[in-house]
Amino acid sequence: MPQSRKSAGSGRGAATARGGPSGGESAGESVGGESGRRGSARARRTRREPAQVPDRDVGTREAIAQASRLSDPEEAARAAGRPQRGRSGDPFTGELRRREVLPLLVLHLISDTPSYGNQLMERISAMTAGVLSVNPNTMYPLLRSLEGRALIEGNWEHPERRSRRYYSITEAGRAEYERLLAEVRPFLDSVARSIDEIVAEVYG
Repeated sequence: MPQSRKSAGSGRGAATARGGPSGGESAGESVGGESGRRGSARARRTRREPAQVPDRDVGTREAIAQASRLSDPEEAARAAGRPQRGRSGDPFTGELRRREVLPLLVLHLISDTPSYGNQLMERISAMTAGVLSVNPNTMYPLLRSLEGRALIEGNWEHPERRSRRYYSITEAGRAEYERLLAEVRPFLDSVARSIDEIVAEVYG
Protein backbone atom coordinates (compact mmCIF):
# COMPACT_ATOMS: atom_id res chain seq x y z
CA MET A 1 0.00 0.00 0.00
CA PRO A 2 2.78 2.59 0.74
CA GLN A 3 4.37 1.73 -2.57
CA SER A 4 1.12 2.51 -4.48
CA ARG A 5 0.86 6.02 -2.99
CA LYS A 6 4.47 6.70 -3.84
CA SER A 7 3.95 5.61 -7.42
CA ALA A 8 0.96 7.93 -7.79
CA GLY A 9 2.95 10.84 -6.41
CA SER A 10 5.87 10.04 -8.64
CA GLY A 11 3.52 10.03 -11.66
CA ARG A 12 2.24 13.49 -10.89
CA GLY A 13 5.75 14.81 -10.46
CA ALA A 14 6.83 13.30 -13.72
CA ALA A 15 3.92 14.88 -15.55
CA THR A 16 4.85 18.26 -14.11
CA ALA A 17 8.48 17.81 -15.05
CA ARG A 18 7.52 16.94 -18.62
CA GLY A 19 5.80 20.34 -18.97
CA GLY A 20 2.26 19.25 -18.22
CA PRO A 21 -0.16 22.02 -17.27
CA SER A 22 -0.27 23.10 -13.71
CA GLY A 23 -3.04 25.14 -12.08
CA GLY A 24 -1.10 28.45 -12.23
CA GLU A 25 0.02 27.91 -15.79
CA SER A 26 -3.57 27.18 -16.92
CA ALA A 27 -4.86 30.45 -15.42
CA GLY A 28 -2.05 32.42 -17.03
CA GLU A 29 -2.68 30.87 -20.41
CA SER A 30 -6.42 31.65 -20.08
CA VAL A 31 -5.79 35.36 -19.36
CA GLY A 32 -3.21 35.63 -22.10
CA GLY A 33 -5.50 33.92 -24.61
CA GLU A 34 -8.38 36.29 -23.84
CA SER A 35 -6.13 39.34 -24.33
CA GLY A 36 -4.90 37.93 -27.60
CA ARG A 37 -8.44 37.36 -28.88
CA ARG A 38 -9.46 40.93 -28.03
CA GLY A 39 -6.40 42.27 -29.82
CA SER A 40 -7.20 40.17 -32.90
CA ALA A 41 -10.82 41.39 -32.91
CA ARG A 42 -9.66 45.04 -32.78
CA ALA A 43 -7.25 44.40 -35.63
CA ARG A 44 -10.00 42.84 -37.76
CA ARG A 45 -12.35 45.79 -37.10
CA THR A 46 -9.58 48.22 -38.04
CA ARG A 47 -8.99 46.41 -41.31
CA ARG A 48 -12.72 46.35 -42.14
CA GLU A 49 -13.35 50.09 -41.52
CA PRO A 50 -12.94 52.08 -44.77
CA ALA A 51 -10.52 54.94 -44.82
CA GLN A 52 -12.14 58.34 -44.36
CA VAL A 53 -11.88 60.45 -47.52
CA PRO A 54 -11.28 64.11 -46.65
CA ASP A 55 -13.97 66.46 -47.90
CA ARG A 56 -13.13 69.08 -50.52
CA ASP A 57 -12.14 72.41 -49.13
CA VAL A 58 -14.55 75.32 -49.24
CA GLY A 59 -12.81 77.03 -52.14
CA THR A 60 -13.10 73.94 -54.34
CA ARG A 61 -16.79 73.52 -53.59
CA GLU A 62 -17.48 77.16 -54.39
CA ALA A 63 -15.57 76.90 -57.68
CA ILE A 64 -17.59 73.84 -58.70
CA ALA A 65 -20.89 75.57 -57.79
CA GLN A 66 -19.89 78.66 -59.77
CA ALA A 67 -18.98 76.58 -62.82
CA SER A 68 -22.33 74.79 -62.63
CA ARG A 69 -24.22 78.07 -62.48
CA LEU A 70 -22.34 79.55 -65.42
CA SER A 71 -23.17 76.52 -67.54
CA ASP A 72 -26.72 77.92 -67.66
CA PRO A 73 -26.97 80.51 -70.49
CA GLU A 74 -29.14 82.94 -68.53
CA GLU A 75 -26.86 82.76 -65.48
CA ALA A 76 -23.83 83.31 -67.69
CA ALA A 77 -25.51 86.31 -69.30
CA ARG A 78 -26.22 87.82 -65.89
CA ALA A 79 -22.61 87.27 -64.82
CA ALA A 80 -21.36 88.98 -67.97
CA GLY A 81 -23.83 91.85 -67.57
CA ARG A 82 -25.55 91.10 -70.87
CA PRO A 83 -29.34 91.45 -71.31
CA GLN A 84 -31.12 88.13 -71.55
CA ARG A 85 -33.49 87.06 -74.27
CA GLY A 86 -37.10 87.41 -73.28
CA ARG A 87 -36.24 89.92 -70.57
CA SER A 88 -36.58 93.68 -70.64
CA GLY A 89 -33.02 94.53 -71.69
CA ASP A 90 -34.01 97.30 -74.14
CA PRO A 91 -33.05 100.67 -72.63
CA PHE A 92 -35.95 102.37 -74.43
CA THR A 93 -38.73 100.20 -72.99
CA GLY A 94 -36.91 99.99 -69.67
CA GLU A 95 -36.92 103.78 -69.41
CA LEU A 96 -40.62 103.91 -70.28
CA ARG A 97 -41.34 101.61 -67.36
CA ARG A 98 -39.14 103.52 -64.93
CA ARG A 99 -40.73 106.87 -65.81
CA GLU A 100 -44.20 105.73 -64.63
CA VAL A 101 -45.59 105.65 -68.14
CA LEU A 102 -47.45 102.43 -67.38
CA PRO A 103 -49.33 103.75 -64.31
CA LEU A 104 -50.20 106.85 -66.36
CA LEU A 105 -51.65 104.71 -69.14
CA VAL A 106 -53.67 102.58 -66.71
CA LEU A 107 -55.15 105.62 -64.98
CA HIS A 108 -55.83 107.23 -68.35
CA LEU A 109 -57.64 104.18 -69.75
CA ILE A 110 -59.89 103.70 -66.72
CA SER A 111 -60.56 107.42 -66.20
CA ASP A 112 -63.61 107.29 -68.49
CA THR A 113 -64.85 103.72 -68.11
CA PRO A 114 -63.92 100.78 -65.85
CA SER A 115 -61.68 98.13 -67.34
CA TYR A 116 -60.14 94.78 -66.35
CA GLY A 117 -56.58 93.48 -66.50
CA ASN A 118 -56.54 91.63 -69.83
CA GLN A 119 -58.36 94.46 -71.56
CA LEU A 120 -55.84 96.98 -70.26
CA MET A 121 -52.94 94.86 -71.51
CA GLU A 122 -54.47 94.57 -74.97
CA ARG A 123 -55.20 98.29 -75.25
CA ILE A 124 -51.71 99.31 -74.13
CA SER A 125 -50.08 96.87 -76.57
CA ALA A 126 -52.24 98.19 -79.43
CA MET A 127 -51.63 101.84 -78.45
CA THR A 128 -47.84 101.41 -78.45
CA ALA A 129 -47.74 99.03 -81.45
CA GLY A 130 -46.26 96.37 -79.19
CA VAL A 131 -43.35 98.55 -78.08
CA LEU A 132 -44.63 98.57 -74.50
CA SER A 133 -45.75 94.97 -74.12
CA VAL A 134 -47.29 94.23 -70.73
CA ASN A 135 -47.72 90.72 -69.33
CA PRO A 136 -49.84 89.55 -66.37
CA ASN A 137 -46.78 89.42 -64.11
CA THR A 138 -46.47 93.19 -64.59
CA MET A 139 -50.09 94.29 -64.91
CA TYR A 140 -51.72 92.56 -61.95
CA PRO A 141 -49.13 93.56 -59.34
CA LEU A 142 -49.46 97.14 -60.65
CA LEU A 143 -53.25 97.03 -60.31
CA ARG A 144 -52.97 95.66 -56.77
CA SER A 145 -50.50 98.40 -55.92
CA LEU A 146 -52.73 101.15 -57.31
CA GLU A 147 -55.73 99.69 -55.49
CA GLY A 148 -53.71 99.45 -52.27
CA ARG A 149 -52.91 103.17 -52.59
CA ALA A 150 -56.65 103.89 -53.07
CA LEU A 151 -55.99 105.29 -56.57
CA ILE A 152 -58.30 102.75 -58.21
CA GLU A 153 -61.18 100.61 -56.99
CA GLY A 154 -61.79 97.01 -58.09
CA ASN A 155 -65.13 95.21 -58.25
CA TRP A 156 -65.88 91.70 -59.44
CA GLU A 157 -68.19 91.44 -62.43
CA HIS A 158 -69.82 88.38 -60.83
CA PRO A 159 -68.80 88.27 -57.15
CA GLU A 160 -70.04 84.71 -56.72
CA ARG A 161 -67.74 83.52 -59.54
CA ARG A 162 -64.97 86.12 -59.39
CA SER A 163 -64.69 86.02 -63.19
CA ARG A 164 -63.43 89.55 -64.01
CA ARG A 165 -62.38 92.37 -61.76
CA TYR A 166 -63.21 95.78 -63.20
CA TYR A 167 -61.16 98.74 -62.03
CA SER A 168 -62.36 102.34 -61.88
CA ILE A 169 -60.47 105.48 -60.91
CA THR A 170 -61.03 107.17 -57.54
CA GLU A 171 -60.77 110.84 -56.61
CA ALA A 172 -57.28 110.25 -55.28
CA GLY A 173 -56.51 108.46 -58.54
CA ARG A 174 -57.63 111.47 -60.59
CA ALA A 175 -55.28 113.69 -58.62
CA GLU A 176 -52.43 111.22 -59.24
CA TYR A 177 -53.37 111.10 -62.91
CA GLU A 178 -53.06 114.87 -63.20
CA ARG A 179 -49.69 114.75 -61.46
CA LEU A 180 -48.39 112.08 -63.82
CA LEU A 181 -49.66 113.99 -66.86
CA ALA A 182 -47.44 116.92 -65.93
CA GLU A 183 -44.47 114.83 -64.83
CA VAL A 184 -44.27 112.33 -67.70
CA ARG A 185 -44.98 114.72 -70.59
CA PRO A 186 -41.42 116.18 -70.82
CA PHE A 187 -39.97 112.68 -70.99
CA LEU A 188 -42.39 111.59 -73.72
CA ASP A 189 -41.60 114.74 -75.70
CA SER A 190 -37.87 113.96 -75.48
CA VAL A 191 -38.52 110.39 -76.65
CA ALA A 192 -40.53 111.66 -79.60
CA ARG A 193 -37.77 114.09 -80.59
CA SER A 194 -35.14 111.41 -80.27
CA ILE A 195 -37.10 109.02 -82.48
CA ASP A 196 -37.62 111.73 -85.11
CA GLU A 197 -33.90 112.46 -85.13
CA ILE A 198 -33.02 108.77 -85.42
CA VAL A 199 -35.42 108.33 -88.34
CA ALA A 200 -34.07 111.47 -90.08
CA GLU A 201 -30.47 110.38 -89.57
CA VAL A 202 -30.87 106.78 -90.69
CA TYR A 203 -33.53 107.11 -93.40
CA GLY A 204 -32.88 110.72 -94.61
